Amino acid sequence: MQLLKRFFDGQRPHFEPGGRLARYLPLFDAIETVFFTPAQTTSGGPHVRDNLDVKRFMTLVIVMLLPHLFFGIYNTGYQALLAYGREPQLLASLLIGLLHVLPMVLVTYAVGFFWEVLFAVIRGHGMSEGLFVSCMLFPLTLPPTTPLWQVAIGISFGIVIGKEIFGGTGRNFLNPALTGRAFLFFAFPVRMSGDAVWTATRVAGENAVDAVTAATPLAVAALTPANTGPIEAALDSAGYGFWDLFWGLYPGSIGGTAAWLCLIGVTALCLMGIANYRIVLGGVLGILATGYLFNALATDGGNPWLGLSPFYHLVMGGYAFALAYMATEPVSGPDMDAARWVYGFLIGALTLLIRVFNPAFPEGAMLAVLFMNLFAPLMDHVVVQMRLRKRMVNV
Repeated sequence: MQLLKRFFDGQRPHFEPGGRLARYLPLFDAIETVFFTPAQTTSGGPHVRDNLDVKRFMTLVIVMLLPHLFFGIYNTGYQALLAYGREPQLLASLLIGLLHVLPMVLVTYAVGFFWEVLFAVIRGHGMSEGLFVSCMLFPLTLPPTTPLWQVAIGISFGIVIGKEIFGGTGRNFLNPALTGRAFLFFAFPVRMSGDAVWTATRVAGENAVDAVTAATPLAVAALTPANTGPIEAALDSAGYGFWDLFWGLYPGSIGGTAAWLCLIGVTALCLMGIANYRIVLGGVLGILATGYLFNALATDGGNPWLGLSPFYHLVMGGYAFALAYMATEPVSGPDMDAARWVYGFLIGALTLLIRVFNPAFPEGAMLAVLFMNLFAPLMDHVVVQMRLRKRMVNV
């Protein structure tokens, strides 16, 4: 490490003000801080400090996301082998999953870093570690059959329009990964929905295997007609019982199916002070309260979605993943504790409203989080004003 340290120290004068490569200082700092802690210290005035800086904050989030990546790789290969009619084996599932998922992750990071470096060089500011988290989250929200050129377009839209256009990390009011995912869904709906996109069985370019017949749990629920019994029965007959959904071995996005990993990850992030438990509990309460209200309104022959147990909504699709890692993002979420409860509750309620009353888009979690991102500043403002009005009496 001493040799590497001397190398960076020897190159730094070329990138400092007055050096011939001064405009690329943000890129040099980004590479150096991967290996060493920055030597700069803040001088003058008191500063409140703790041991959770931005780099450690983002690193811990990535650590919590890595199990989702590994599980997504395995599940991608597992579903592909099932579609081929073969018995899934661990090694074969991992190899097939790697062939599909790893290129998507590499393209995401390559394109994301390109835009981050470009904006950092033009604006003359340092690169943010938030890019690592956004580039890890984005491919985990995609189907495993997403073409690489769409992956590049999606992360470009998420980084540029969702973050950099507003000033970069800390100034964005939308989650960049979800912004890119929403853009792909509305720009390429055929490639982002339907049964085949969730199972990586494409060979020879555009030829797909005929064995792809399994729909996602959300698709099964959305296609369940009235007067045919509860949705739970349709899910069970399709092999999607509650615990099957909880463990996550079913067709879906790469990283969003395993609810048990989401539970472990968000619990760890809350205990470390990175995620806020109020948003998480608010999101759970929002789903349960709205779900039980819909259960009370359910009638024979009516919308079968109304009668579905709200606990199924917690483990179906990507709601658990969105609530654990995207709704809890501190930049695009509210800062006031009271607003966080309402924010999480409304994400849950809105997710259920979209799933029940919009059969064209049964997921709902992505749009719910993005929609509430827009209202997070307003919710903080309302809470602050309410507190100020209470204090005025004592002035």
